[in-house]
Amino acid sequence: MMAPTDIVPVKPVHALLDEAVKHHPDWPAVDFLGKRYSYGEIGDLVLRAARGFQLLGVRKGTRVGLCLPNTPYFVVCYYAILRIGGVVVNFNPLYVERELKHQVDDSGVTIMVALDLKQIYPKVAAILEESCLERIVTCSMSAILPSVKSLLFSVLKRSEIADIPDDLRHVPFERLVSNDGQVRPVQVDPARDLAVLQYTGGTTGVPKGAMLTHANLTANTEQLWRWIPPQMVGQGQEKMLGVLPLFHVFAMTVVMNLGVRMAAELILLPRFELKQVLKLIAKKRPTLFPGVPTIYTAINQAMDAGGQDLSSIRLCISGGAPLPVEVRGRFESLTGCTLVEGYGLSESSPVATCNPLKGEAKNASIGLPLAWTTIELRNPADGALIEGVDERGEICIRGPQVMAGYWQRPDDTAAVFIDGALRTGDIGYRDADGYLFLVDRIKDVILCGGFNVYPRMIEEALYQHPAVAEAVVIGIPDSYRGQAPKAFVRLREGAAATPDELKAFLTTQVSRIEMPKAVEIRQHLPKTMIGKLSKKELVAEENAATEDHGLRSVI
Repeated sequence: MMAPTDIVPVKPVHALLDEAVKHHPDWPAVDFLGKRYSYGEIGDLVLRAARGFQLLGVRKGTRVGLCLPNTPYFVVCYYAILRIGGVVVNFNPLYVERELKHQVDDSGVTIMVALDLKQIYPKVAAILEESCLERIVTCSMSAILPSVKSLLFSVLKRSEIADIPDDLRHVPFERLVSNDGQVRPVQVDPARDLAVLQYTGGTTGVPKGAMLTHANLTANTEQLWRWIPPQMVGQGQEKMLGVLPLFHVFAMTVVMNLGVRMAAELILLPRFELKQVLKLIAKKRPTLFPGVPTIYTAINQAMDAGGQDLSSIRLCISGGAPLPVEVRGRFESLTGCTLVEGYGLSESSPVATCNPLKGEAKNASIGLPLAWTTIELRNPADGALIEGVDERGEICIRGPQVMAGYWQRPDDTAAVFIDGALRTGDIGYRDADGYLFLVDRIKDVILCGGFNVYPRMIEEALYQHPAVAEAVVIGIPDSYRGQAPKAFVRLREGAAATPDELKAFLTTQVSRIEMPKAVEIRQHLPKTMIGKLSKKELVAEENAATEDHGLRSVI
């Protein structure tokens, strides 16, 4: 794929945008609900926002929070902050006040950028009184809508707009960019200077800021760019569909930074709404569509009943969760695209491996290492290297995309590295062709009577049943075996199956030790902010039920 002598390009993140603006100033850069901006216009806004942030006191190393859904504001402020040496701290706008405050306190954010909506602004404003936060840059939702939509929003959605005080602690975005864009030059050392603090639970569940340097992010962007065969792009301007939230590391790199690297048009949506997405694909004709399995599953099911033309889509990378084989096959048949599964984590910027876009993409595999990346398998107990084929071990990553460490957590940083390689907390194995296969999270492994049971294996088996739309397996207490698997299932719309029928189906799919003690069918299963099926809520429910049962037994 590349010559062994290739050197990792080291550059600041904002250089990605500079190149697109220089070579394609008239190309469309962002389409937000019908309002479009060219690369020249985005570049100008970035310079003026950068100067505005400097006037607010942002210096090299200043942490600035982005509490924004997918909007042009995110793109502009992200590159503006990085241009002047600031550090972007990504916030989930759906966080409650307590979660926002914890991240503000931990990161030392002094300026936050937020929309003027009641769903977001009041939570951020409440933190002004009790944290290091000093100012809020407020962004008008109506100002980034096409003229007719803007008018309708201002009239019909007035109740959703927050009242913003007119004081020195609040800076409207319009005022932030009301300057000549003459940015005071700042020297950014890509290899050393932080670009983003990306908060993640890591392997312990305690939120920590992964320190991603400029070099980490631009290297991962270049790795992905080189992963795409030249013949699969360059047929005109690419169009990148941005449904995944940009505040999540997957979308930040694979949608925004990669999109800007190829001077693609970023078609942004503030949230995933199935009908809206299907109509938009048919109308806007995106060519690239990064997503998570639940999004592709939802589209497959909607198209089963008849739907829109999806034929414009050519390339898709799925991440965040295992991609079921039948979901991939169905989506490829609907669109004619290539859909491959990749793997990574916040600490690796995030992508470490991916299936080839040309050549063999093996079912259930997370693919091959990206350029300049080495994957090691190590014994979780003693850290010894595992060299054999099909032998299971903890996946460890070496590469230019691996983080500098956790923000102000030297002990956690030391614990997550082994001989300089990043420990992922995931168990996997390598086949004879070098393809990697993910078995499960170390923390999710169920210990049944001395045997390791991997939930993913049971989940993959459940997906083979024609009635199953989604499946999650967790470990529950068992008086005989210590732990036992329990499956939670959502059925396809219009399909029928009972727990006993699903257990009977599994008898030919999994071993006796892997057989779930119980199967529970639900209308909905909990998901994370990017649509990944989440286990922690189900684990908490089971723990609470166990404690309650124990209390009632004592009483």
